Amino acid sequence: MKRSIVIGVLACIIACGSALAQDATCASKAMSKDGKPLAGAAKMSFIKKCCTASAMSKAGKPLSGAAKTSFVKKCMQAT
Repeated sequence: MKRSIVIGVLACIIACGSALAQDATCASKAMSKDGKPLAGAAKMSFIKKCCTASAMSKAGKPLSGAAKTSFVKKCMQAT
């Protein structure tokens, strides 16, 4: 039981660190087709989609469940 809790906490810590690193790239990619920066709901929608797509573990596997939710939440808060 303790082992699974520790593994879950470590996965969240890894995801949080990655979320902070991914934030700059997701926010900087939020551009319209005209090359102008997105604003408001369009920007938030783009950033959420970007954060969800970039939710990967260090091994390169997609995150799922609580780890993915935590990653996306931290990525969204960093913007």
